[in-house]
Amino acid sequence: MDSKRIYSAPKWRFVRWLLDSGKNVPADIRHALVASLFGTLPIFVGGVVNTIGIAAVAAVRNPTPWFIAWLVMELVLGLTRVLVLKHALHAAAHGKNTYTDLYILLAMLWAASVGYGAGISLVSGDWTIAALSCLSTAAMAGGICFRNFGAPRLAATMMFLSMSPIAFASLFAKEPIFLVALIQVPFYLYSMSVAATKLNSMLVTTMRAERDNERRAQHDVLTGLLNRAGLSAAIDRYCGVHASTPCALLYLDLVGFKRINDTFGHPTGDMLLKTLAARLSTLVVDQGVAARVGGDEFVLLMLDMSPAGAQALANRVIDAVAQPFEHTHTLPSLGVTVGIAMAPEHGTDFDTLIARADEALYRAKVGGRSATCFAAT
Repeated sequence: MDSKRIYSAPKWRFVRWLLDSGKNVPADIRHALVASLFGTLPIFVGGVVNTIGIAAVAAVRNPTPWFIAWLVMELVLGLTRVLVLKHALHAAAHGKNTYTDLYILLAMLWAASVGYGAGISLVSGDWTIAALSCLSTAAMAGGICFRNFGAPRLAATMMFLSMSPIAFASLFAKEPIFLVALIQVPFYLYSMSVAATKLNSMLVTTMRAERDNERRAQHDVLTGLLNRAGLSAAIDRYCGVHASTPCALLYLDLVGFKRINDTFGHPTGDMLLKTLAARLSTLVVDQGVAARVGGDEFVLLMLDMSPAGAQALANRVIDAVAQPFEHTHTLPSLGVTVGIAMAPEHGTDFDTLIARADEALYRAKVGGRSATCFAAT
Protein backbone atom coordinates (compact mmCIF):
# COMPACT_ATOMS: atom_id res chain seq x y z
CA MET A 1 0.00 0.00 0.00
CA ASP A 2 1.30 3.39 -1.00
CA SER A 3 0.62 6.04 1.65
CA LYS A 4 0.78 8.76 -1.05
CA ARG A 5 -2.29 7.33 -2.79
CA ILE A 6 -5.75 8.31 -1.57
CA TYR A 7 -8.59 5.93 -2.41
CA SER A 8 -12.23 6.99 -2.47
CA ALA A 9 -14.44 5.95 0.43
CA PRO A 10 -17.32 3.62 -0.52
CA LYS A 11 -20.67 5.30 -1.19
CA TRP A 12 -23.11 2.40 -1.46
CA ARG A 13 -24.63 1.36 1.87
CA PHE A 14 -24.01 -2.35 1.29
CA VAL A 15 -20.38 -1.77 0.34
CA ARG A 16 -19.88 0.47 3.39
CA TRP A 17 -21.23 -2.40 5.52
CA LEU A 18 -18.90 -4.88 3.81
CA LEU A 19 -15.85 -2.69 4.40
CA ASP A 20 -16.71 -1.69 7.96
CA SER A 21 -13.68 -2.36 10.15
CA GLY A 22 -15.39 -2.21 13.55
CA LYS A 23 -16.37 0.32 16.18
CA ASN A 24 -14.20 3.23 17.31
CA VAL A 25 -11.76 2.91 14.41
CA PRO A 26 -10.37 6.37 13.49
CA ALA A 27 -11.14 7.71 10.03
CA ASP A 28 -7.51 7.71 8.88
CA ILE A 29 -7.16 4.02 9.75
CA ARG A 30 -10.44 3.23 7.97
CA HIS A 31 -9.10 4.92 4.84
CA ALA A 32 -5.84 2.97 5.11
CA LEU A 33 -7.76 -0.30 5.41
CA VAL A 34 -9.75 0.53 2.26
CA ALA A 35 -6.47 1.28 0.48
CA SER A 36 -5.09 -2.12 1.54
CA LEU A 37 -7.83 -3.84 -0.50
CA PHE A 38 -6.47 -2.56 -3.81
CA GLY A 39 -3.03 -4.16 -3.62
CA THR A 40 -0.52 -4.19 -6.47
CA LEU A 41 -1.17 -4.89 -10.14
CA PRO A 42 1.31 -7.81 -10.67
CA ILE A 43 -0.11 -9.90 -7.79
CA PHE A 44 -3.64 -9.08 -8.89
CA VAL A 45 -2.93 -10.10 -12.50
CA GLY A 46 -1.45 -13.39 -11.26
CA GLY A 47 -4.76 -14.37 -9.65
CA VAL A 48 -6.73 -13.36 -12.74
CA VAL A 49 -4.48 -15.39 -15.04
CA ASN A 50 -4.81 -18.44 -12.76
CA THR A 51 -8.62 -18.49 -12.76
CA ILE A 52 -8.82 -17.80 -16.52
CA GLY A 53 -6.35 -20.64 -17.12
CA ILE A 54 -8.42 -23.12 -15.08
CA ALA A 55 -11.60 -22.08 -16.89
CA ALA A 56 -9.86 -22.40 -20.28
CA VAL A 57 -8.61 -25.92 -19.54
CA ALA A 58 -12.09 -26.93 -18.37
CA ALA A 59 -13.71 -25.46 -21.49
CA VAL A 60 -11.25 -27.33 -23.75
CA ARG A 61 -11.91 -30.66 -22.03
CA ASN A 62 -15.66 -30.06 -21.78
CA PRO A 63 -16.80 -27.63 -24.51
CA THR A 64 -20.33 -27.44 -23.16
CA PRO A 65 -22.30 -24.19 -22.79
CA TRP A 66 -21.77 -24.32 -19.00
CA PHE A 67 -18.00 -24.34 -19.22
CA ILE A 68 -17.84 -21.92 -22.14
CA ALA A 69 -20.01 -19.50 -20.15
CA TRP A 70 -17.58 -19.86 -17.22
CA LEU A 71 -14.60 -19.04 -19.45
CA VAL A 72 -16.41 -16.00 -20.89
CA MET A 73 -17.27 -14.76 -17.37
CA GLU A 74 -13.67 -15.15 -16.24
CA LEU A 75 -12.35 -13.32 -19.29
CA VAL A 76 -14.80 -10.43 -18.99
CA LEU A 77 -14.48 -10.08 -15.22
CA GLY A 78 -10.69 -10.52 -15.28
CA LEU A 79 -10.12 -7.88 -17.94
CA THR A 80 -12.60 -5.47 -16.36
CA ARG A 81 -11.07 -5.87 -12.89
CA VAL A 82 -7.56 -5.26 -14.21
CA LEU A 83 -8.69 -2.10 -16.02
CA VAL A 84 -10.58 -0.82 -12.96
CA LEU A 85 -7.59 -1.50 -10.68
CA LYS A 86 -5.20 0.16 -13.12
CA HIS A 87 -7.46 3.21 -13.22
CA ALA A 88 -7.78 3.23 -9.43
CA LEU A 89 -4.01 3.16 -8.89
CA HIS A 90 -3.58 6.12 -11.25
CA ALA A 91 -6.59 8.02 -9.88
CA ALA A 92 -5.51 7.51 -6.25
CA ALA A 93 -2.13 9.06 -7.00
CA HIS A 94 -3.84 12.17 -8.40
CA GLY A 95 -6.67 12.55 -5.88
CA LYS A 96 -9.43 11.42 -8.28
CA ASN A 97 -12.36 9.02 -7.87
CA THR A 98 -11.15 5.41 -7.62
CA TYR A 99 -14.63 3.85 -8.01
CA THR A 100 -14.25 1.78 -4.87
CA ASP A 101 -17.85 0.52 -4.96
CA LEU A 102 -17.43 -0.84 -8.50
CA TYR A 103 -14.11 -2.42 -7.56
CA ILE A 104 -15.70 -4.27 -4.63
CA LEU A 105 -18.73 -5.33 -6.71
CA LEU A 106 -16.46 -6.83 -9.38
CA ALA A 107 -14.49 -8.67 -6.70
CA MET A 108 -17.67 -10.35 -5.42
CA LEU A 109 -18.79 -11.23 -8.96
CA TRP A 110 -15.39 -12.81 -9.56
CA ALA A 111 -15.70 -14.86 -6.36
CA ALA A 112 -19.15 -16.03 -7.50
CA SER A 113 -17.69 -16.96 -10.91
CA VAL A 114 -14.97 -19.04 -9.24
CA GLY A 115 -17.63 -20.80 -7.17
CA TYR A 116 -19.77 -21.40 -10.23
CA GLY A 117 -16.85 -23.05 -12.05
CA ALA A 118 -16.06 -25.33 -9.11
CA GLY A 119 -19.71 -26.30 -8.83
CA ILE A 120 -20.23 -27.26 -12.47
CA SER A 121 -16.89 -29.10 -12.45
CA LEU A 122 -18.13 -31.38 -9.68
CA VAL A 123 -21.46 -32.02 -11.38
CA SER A 124 -19.79 -32.73 -14.76
CA GLY A 125 -18.28 -36.02 -13.60
CA ASP A 126 -14.84 -35.08 -14.98
CA TRP A 127 -12.86 -35.74 -11.82
CA THR A 128 -9.66 -34.28 -13.24
CA ILE A 129 -11.30 -30.92 -13.82
CA ALA A 130 -13.25 -31.23 -10.54
CA ALA A 131 -10.06 -31.77 -8.55
CA LEU A 132 -8.23 -28.99 -10.41
CA SER A 133 -11.02 -26.42 -10.02
CA CYS A 134 -11.71 -27.27 -6.36
CA LEU A 135 -7.99 -27.05 -5.54
CA SER A 136 -7.78 -23.69 -7.32
CA THR A 137 -10.90 -22.45 -5.52
CA ALA A 138 -9.47 -23.39 -2.13
CA ALA A 139 -6.26 -21.54 -2.99
CA MET A 140 -8.21 -18.51 -4.15
CA ALA A 141 -10.28 -18.55 -0.94
CA GLY A 142 -7.09 -18.58 1.12
CA GLY A 143 -5.80 -15.65 -0.91
CA ILE A 144 -9.10 -13.81 -0.38
CA CYS A 145 -8.76 -14.20 3.38
CA PHE A 146 -5.19 -12.97 3.66
CA ARG A 147 -5.48 -10.29 1.00
CA ASN A 148 -8.73 -8.75 2.25
CA PHE A 149 -8.59 -9.15 6.03
CA GLY A 150 -8.64 -5.37 6.22
CA ALA A 151 -12.39 -5.87 5.62
CA PRO A 152 -13.42 -9.15 7.36
CA ARG A 153 -17.01 -8.99 6.13
CA LEU A 154 -15.88 -8.65 2.54
CA ALA A 155 -13.44 -11.55 2.96
CA ALA A 156 -16.17 -13.76 4.49
CA THR A 157 -18.66 -12.87 1.73
CA MET A 158 -16.18 -13.58 -1.08
CA MET A 159 -15.12 -16.89 0.49
CA PHE A 160 -18.78 -17.91 0.83
CA LEU A 161 -19.47 -17.08 -2.81
CA SER A 162 -16.48 -19.08 -4.01
CA MET A 163 -16.67 -22.09 -1.67
CA SER A 164 -20.36 -22.72 -0.92
CA PRO A 165 -21.17 -23.95 -4.47
CA ILE A 166 -18.78 -26.86 -3.83
CA ALA A 167 -20.87 -28.02 -0.88
CA PHE A 168 -24.10 -27.59 -2.85
CA ALA A 169 -22.75 -29.36 -5.96
CA SER A 170 -21.54 -32.32 -3.87
CA LEU A 171 -25.21 -33.29 -3.43
CA PHE A 172 -25.46 -33.84 -7.20
CA ALA A 173 -22.01 -35.27 -7.87
CA LYS A 174 -21.91 -38.87 -9.08
CA GLU A 175 -19.25 -39.75 -6.52
CA PRO A 176 -20.63 -40.02 -2.92
CA ILE A 177 -17.22 -39.31 -1.39
CA PHE A 178 -17.64 -35.65 -2.35
CA LEU A 179 -20.40 -35.39 0.25
CA VAL A 180 -17.61 -34.81 2.75
CA ALA A 181 -17.61 -31.26 1.37
CA LEU A 182 -20.85 -30.67 3.30
CA ILE A 183 -18.73 -30.80 6.46
CA GLN A 184 -15.41 -29.47 5.20
CA VAL A 185 -16.65 -26.34 3.42
CA PRO A 186 -18.65 -24.85 6.34
CA PHE A 187 -15.79 -25.59 8.73
CA TYR A 188 -13.29 -24.02 6.30
CA LEU A 189 -15.44 -20.93 5.81
CA TYR A 190 -15.90 -20.48 9.57
CA SER A 191 -12.24 -20.91 10.45
CA MET A 192 -11.03 -18.60 7.68
CA SER A 193 -13.62 -15.95 8.58
CA VAL A 194 -12.47 -16.05 12.20
CA ALA A 195 -8.87 -15.77 11.03
CA ALA A 196 -9.71 -12.73 8.90
CA THR A 197 -11.46 -11.06 11.86
CA LYS A 198 -8.55 -11.68 14.21
CA LEU A 199 -6.01 -10.50 11.64
CA ASN A 200 -8.07 -7.35 11.14
CA SER A 201 -8.10 -6.70 14.89
CA MET A 202 -4.33 -7.15 15.07
CA LEU A 203 -3.85 -4.84 12.08
CA VAL A 204 -6.03 -2.10 13.57
CA THR A 205 -4.19 -2.38 16.90
CA THR A 206 -0.84 -2.14 15.14
CA MET A 207 -1.93 0.86 13.08
CA ARG A 208 -3.20 2.60 16.22
CA ALA A 209 0.14 2.03 17.92
CA GLU A 210 2.07 3.30 14.91
CA ARG A 211 -0.12 6.39 14.71
CA ASP A 212 0.30 7.09 18.44
CA ASN A 213 4.06 6.57 18.23
CA GLU A 214 4.28 8.90 15.25
CA ARG A 215 2.25 11.50 17.09
CA ARG A 216 4.47 11.26 20.18
CA ALA A 217 7.55 11.54 17.98
CA GLN A 218 6.31 14.73 16.31
CA HIS A 219 4.36 16.48 19.09
CA ASP A 220 5.34 18.25 22.28
CA VAL A 221 4.16 16.28 25.31
CA LEU A 222 3.20 19.31 27.41
CA THR A 223 1.37 21.51 24.91
CA GLY A 224 0.32 19.09 22.19
CA LEU A 225 1.86 21.34 19.54
CA LEU A 226 4.36 20.07 16.99
CA ASN A 227 7.92 19.61 18.24
CA ARG A 228 11.07 20.22 16.19
CA ALA A 229 10.69 16.94 14.28
CA GLY A 230 7.05 17.66 13.51
CA LEU A 231 7.84 21.20 12.43
CA SER A 232 10.65 19.98 10.19
CA ALA A 233 8.25 17.56 8.48
CA ALA A 234 5.68 20.35 8.04
CA ILE A 235 8.26 22.66 6.48
CA ASP A 236 9.34 19.92 4.08
CA ARG A 237 5.70 19.33 3.16
CA TYR A 238 4.56 22.95 2.74
CA CYS A 239 7.70 24.95 1.98
CA GLY A 240 9.83 22.58 -0.10
CA VAL A 241 11.29 23.52 -3.43
CA HIS A 242 8.14 22.31 -5.18
CA ALA A 243 5.76 24.35 -3.01
CA SER A 244 3.41 26.52 -5.06
CA THR A 245 2.56 29.16 -2.43
CA PRO A 246 4.69 31.36 -0.15
CA CYS A 247 4.98 30.56 3.55
CA ALA A 248 5.83 32.62 6.59
CA LEU A 249 7.73 31.30 9.60
CA LEU A 250 7.36 33.29 12.83
CA TYR A 251 9.90 32.48 15.54
CA LEU A 252 8.57 33.56 18.98
CA ASP A 253 10.58 34.05 22.16
CA LEU A 254 8.68 34.89 25.35
CA VAL A 255 9.82 37.81 27.47
CA GLY A 256 9.36 37.48 31.23
CA PHE A 257 8.54 33.78 31.32
CA LYS A 258 11.67 32.75 33.25
CA ARG A 259 10.85 35.18 36.05
CA ILE A 260 7.32 33.77 36.38
CA ASN A 261 8.64 30.21 36.29
CA ASP A 262 11.23 30.93 39.01
CA THR A 263 8.81 32.91 41.19
CA PHE A 264 5.66 30.78 41.04
CA GLY A 265 7.11 27.37 40.23
CA HIS A 266 7.15 25.00 37.29
CA PRO A 267 3.47 23.90 37.59
CA THR A 268 2.45 27.52 37.06
CA GLY A 269 4.91 27.81 34.19
CA ASP A 270 3.50 24.66 32.59
CA MET A 271 -0.04 26.00 32.93
CA LEU A 272 1.02 29.23 31.28
CA LEU A 273 2.69 27.40 28.38
CA LYS A 274 -0.39 25.23 27.76
CA THR A 275 -2.66 28.28 27.82
CA LEU A 276 -0.38 30.12 25.44
CA ALA A 277 -0.28 27.08 23.12
CA ALA A 278 -4.08 27.10 22.98
CA ARG A 279 -4.07 30.81 22.08
CA LEU A 280 -1.53 30.31 19.33
CA SER A 281 -3.52 27.38 17.93
CA THR A 282 -6.57 29.61 17.54
CA LEU A 283 -4.45 32.05 15.51
CA VAL A 284 -3.32 29.49 12.96
CA VAL A 285 -6.59 27.48 12.66
CA ASP A 286 -6.46 25.84 9.19
CA GLN A 287 -3.92 28.28 7.74
CA GLY A 288 -0.82 26.74 9.25
CA VAL A 289 0.69 24.91 12.22
CA ALA A 290 2.06 25.87 15.63
CA ALA A 291 5.09 24.30 17.26
CA ARG A 292 7.06 24.48 20.50
CA VAL A 293 10.77 24.18 19.74
CA GLY A 294 12.24 25.06 23.14
CA GLY A 295 11.38 25.89 26.73
CA ASP A 296 9.67 29.20 25.94
CA GLU A 297 10.23 29.30 22.18
CA PHE A 298 7.37 28.78 19.74
CA VAL A 299 7.10 28.79 15.95
CA LEU A 300 4.14 29.51 13.70
CA LEU A 301 4.33 28.24 10.11
CA MET A 302 1.70 29.96 7.98
CA LEU A 303 0.70 28.94 4.46
CA ASP A 304 0.02 31.25 1.54
CA MET A 305 0.99 34.35 3.51
CA SER A 306 2.60 37.57 2.33
CA PRO A 307 5.06 39.65 4.38
CA ALA A 308 2.24 42.08 5.17
CA GLY A 309 0.10 39.21 6.41
CA ALA A 310 2.99 37.90 8.49
CA GLN A 311 3.44 41.34 10.12
CA ALA A 312 -0.28 41.53 10.90
CA LEU A 313 -0.16 38.04 12.44
CA ALA A 314 2.88 39.00 14.52
CA ASN A 315 0.90 41.92 15.94
CA ARG A 316 -1.94 39.55 16.84
CA VAL A 317 0.56 37.22 18.52
CA ILE A 318 1.90 40.09 20.60
CA ASP A 319 -1.63 40.98 21.70
CA ALA A 320 -2.48 37.35 22.50
CA VAL A 321 0.62 36.87 24.64
CA ALA A 322 0.01 40.12 26.51
CA GLN A 323 -3.47 39.03 27.63
CA PRO A 324 -3.64 38.14 31.36
CA PHE A 325 -3.51 34.49 32.42
CA GLU A 326 -6.07 33.12 34.87
CA HIS A 327 -4.37 31.93 38.05
CA THR A 328 -4.77 32.08 41.81
CA HIS A 329 -1.87 34.52 41.86
CA THR A 330 -1.62 37.77 39.96
CA LEU A 331 0.91 36.96 37.27
CA PRO A 332 2.99 39.62 35.57
CA SER A 333 2.18 40.12 31.92
CA LEU A 334 4.36 38.53 29.27
CA GLY A 335 5.93 40.00 26.20
CA VAL A 336 7.19 38.33 23.03
CA THR A 337 9.70 39.10 20.33
CA VAL A 338 9.13 37.79 16.84
CA GLY A 339 11.58 36.96 14.07
CA ILE A 340 10.08 36.32 10.64
CA ALA A 341 11.48 34.41 7.67
CA MET A 342 9.67 33.93 4.38
CA ALA A 343 9.75 30.91 2.07
CA PRO A 344 11.04 30.67 -0.56
CA GLU A 345 12.81 34.05 -0.25
CA HIS A 346 14.80 33.09 2.86
CA GLY A 347 14.96 29.33 2.32
CA THR A 348 12.86 26.22 1.75
CA ASP A 349 14.17 23.80 4.37
CA PHE A 350 13.95 23.59 8.16
CA ASP A 351 17.55 24.46 9.04
CA THR A 352 17.74 27.47 6.74
CA LEU A 353 14.37 28.99 7.66
CA ILE A 354 14.92 28.51 11.39
CA ALA A 355 18.41 30.01 11.17
CA ARG A 356 17.19 33.05 9.25
CA ALA A 357 14.23 33.56 11.59
CA ASP A 358 16.54 33.18 14.60
CA GLU A 359 18.80 35.90 13.21
CA ALA A 360 15.78 38.16 12.81
CA LEU A 361 14.65 37.28 16.34
CA TYR A 362 18.03 38.31 17.75
CA ARG A 363 17.74 41.68 16.04
CA ALA A 364 14.13 42.04 17.25
CA LYS A 365 15.26 41.64 20.86
CA VAL A 366 17.30 44.78 20.48
CA GLY A 367 14.08 46.62 19.69
CA GLY A 368 12.49 45.93 23.06
CA ARG A 369 9.92 43.78 24.86
CA SER A 370 7.45 43.26 22.00
CA ALA A 371 9.21 43.84 18.71
CA THR A 372 9.15 42.22 15.27
CA CYS A 373 11.87 41.90 12.69
CA PHE A 374 12.10 40.28 9.26
CA ALA A 375 15.08 38.28 8.08
CA ALA A 376 17.38 40.20 5.77
CA THR A 377 16.91 39.51 2.07
